[in-house]
Amino acid sequence: MRAPAFWQGANLLSDILMPLGDLYAAGGWLRQRLAAPKRVGVPVICIGNLVAGGAGKTPTVLAVLAKLRARGLRPAALLRGYGGRLTGPIQVDPGVHNTGTVGDEALLLARAAPTWVARDRAAGARAAADHADVIVMDDGFQNPSLAKDLSLLVVDGASGFGNGRLIPAGPLREPVARGLARADALVLVGRDRQDTARRAAGKPVLRASLQAHGGGGLKGRRLIAFAGIGRPAKFFETLQDLEADLIGTAEFADHHPYTSGDLAPLVAKAERAGASLITTEKDALRLPQALSAAIEVLPVELVFARPTALDGLLDELFGGLRGKAGASADG
Repeated sequence: MRAPAFWQGANLLSDILMPLGDLYAAGGWLRQRLAAPKRVGVPVICIGNLVAGGAGKTPTVLAVLAKLRARGLRPAALLRGYGGRLTGPIQVDPGVHNTGTVGDEALLLARAAPTWVARDRAAGARAAADHADVIVMDDGFQNPSLAKDLSLLVVDGASGFGNGRLIPAGPLREPVARGLARADALVLVGRDRQDTARRAAGKPVLRASLQAHGGGGLKGRRLIAFAGIGRPAKFFETLQDLEADLIGTAEFADHHPYTSGDLAPLVAKAERAGASLITTEKDALRLPQALSAAIEVLPVELVFARPTALDGLLDELFGGLRGKAGASADG
């Protein structure tokens, strides 16, 4: 879905929908209260957010996986597999699976670490735990079925928490205060234009940015960019920051499965203007095979402003777990 514009401010439509948002919040509260979260024998790190739509969760998962591998651990990724038809639990095989079976995010994560897709998060974690020292879950912060040992909330600095209202009156999946109470830290991606850090309720705030790989060659080049991610404008802004000559853009719904018909007008426009088409790494996984070679891809990675900030949280996590294990053994 594409986040509606009215989610970013107070307006009549949002006011009308607020009672439905209250019901949504009540349902989420009841779900949390009645749940009995399961443990699977290895620590679970959850990378979630409080809003519907893109905030930068998948790049954050990739950054955490890299940190864990650097510690000599064997991490696995776990996600629902949005956009794919397989319910799992199943390990992603990029040679066998595609976006139609497991979704684009699962294929992207599988390049970095063993990755499992499962609609039942606890069942997926049990399957992944047989092959990993630690599980990193992409999304699922509001899913109470699986116990989390460390929860990081990813927040887009430009949009923050939107208008602060619950779905469908706004983008929030749950009230901000309730979500922050369960989180261990915030990952704030990009410039904090909404003063989100002030609302962190004393939680650590890890500031980060999305940085492009190989973007130096784009300066001055005529480009037409398109994206079907949570916030396409973020991708377009990245290209502008790289000083590309961005002569056109096109937004599609998040996880949109591209067809040749979708892209034909963009291909024709690029040919007329002497420009190149460019998209995100995640979008590239959903391109028709016949067009993929003709469309450029700009990969990005999450870079923390203070690289040791995440290390401190991981030290606390694994130190605490060792302490619990020692106490159990002594007892």
